[in-house]
Amino acid sequence: MVVCIHLPRFELALPAGGAQALVGRALAVAPLIGSEQRLGEVSGAAEARGVSRGMALGEALARCPDLVLVPADPVGVEEAWESTIRSLESIGAAVEPARPGLAYFETGPLRALHGTDAAVIAAVRRAGRPPGGHMRIGAGPTRFCALAAALAVRSRRPLVLDGRDAIRWLAGRPVGLLGFRAETEELLEPLARLGVRTLGELARLGRPALADRFGGAGMCAHRLACGMDTPLRVRRLEERLEETMNVGDTSSGPALERVLGVLVDRLMARRERRGRTLRAVTLSARLLAGGGWRERVVFRQALSDRERISLALSVRLLLLPAPAATLGLAVERFGPPAGEQGALLGEGHSARAERLREAVAQMRAVAGDDAALRVVCVDPNSRVPERRVMLTPLPG
Repeated sequence: MVVCIHLPRFELALPAGGAQALVGRALAVAPLIGSEQRLGEVSGAAEARGVSRGMALGEALARCPDLVLVPADPVGVEEAWESTIRSLESIGAAVEPARPGLAYFETGPLRALHGTDAAVIAAVRRAGRPPGGHMRIGAGPTRFCALAAALAVRSRRPLVLDGRDAIRWLAGRPVGLLGFRAETEELLEPLARLGVRTLGELARLGRPALADRFGGAGMCAHRLACGMDTPLRVRRLEERLEETMNVGDTSSGPALERVLGVLVDRLMARRERRGRTLRAVTLSARLLAGGGWRERVVFRQALSDRERISLALSVRLLLLPAPAATLGLAVERFGPPAGEQGALLGEGHSARAERLREAVAQMRAVAGDDAALRVVCVDPNSRVPERRVMLTPLPG
């Protein structure tokens, strides 16, 4: 069984001061300075007046003139969400974080620790109260069923679906649930024009018709509406190193680059690094005007040279939207140890194979663990092209 943890409007409730601050108020996360002027998360009162997430700022103010903009705080949201994920992992859960405020895990491996599925859910509640609002919990046979159950919860009591009852219950849910998946998000507008309101109506259209009209997105939507989903993609547990420094009066310019150099020196000198190279880091800042800024940087190759790391990160400082109060640098993913010697030619490992493995590791750091796949021939004599070959994860 899959359990879904949902914190409604997490990215808005946290900078606004909690879920109670959203009650009856038209609030929205303001666009970052220098970025595309589109809103972030919006409150329920703003949605009732026609404002939605991703809407242009001018259109939102035209529909709701008294809309209050809350400064975006991606740094605080990321820290609070990381704390919530680690509290789930503390009970033994292998978590798939979909986005801030939404995560999944399976109860099967945890039954040996806690006994039953109900005991696992109770352990989740005991793990700690997350910041930014109440935790809504739903459970079902698949990730999508668990999401639908969590969104339907209106109290602290979890909603648990099982077996055929889950599929029948899912048929009556609104088609807007497809907006929580990146593969099917673009289908909401055309389905609304076609008059499709529930997932049951969508399933009755049939897989061939949806595939013909919407392609792969339509096939994915049909699978979800029929209660089928892909396995969870749990996150890889990595040690996280972080350094933060108050900027003071050096809030921009070359002085800020020197502060960044100090952060790099401190991070490279940490004993926990154990001589490993850095593959991906996160550069963050708390802004003087309020809110924060966050930028993920994946190096072209794993680095341990302080000057090259500082040069790569100093370019990203130009994206800082406003003067900063504090600057932070954290390691997201490590590479191999800097002093690791390449294998000799006589041992069966060529330099080309080593470069290929390094390229695959960099690709996974940029686009996820499923970014590098290989083609496996399954049925070469099949008349259906999709059955001849299949994609599988590339080992190594």
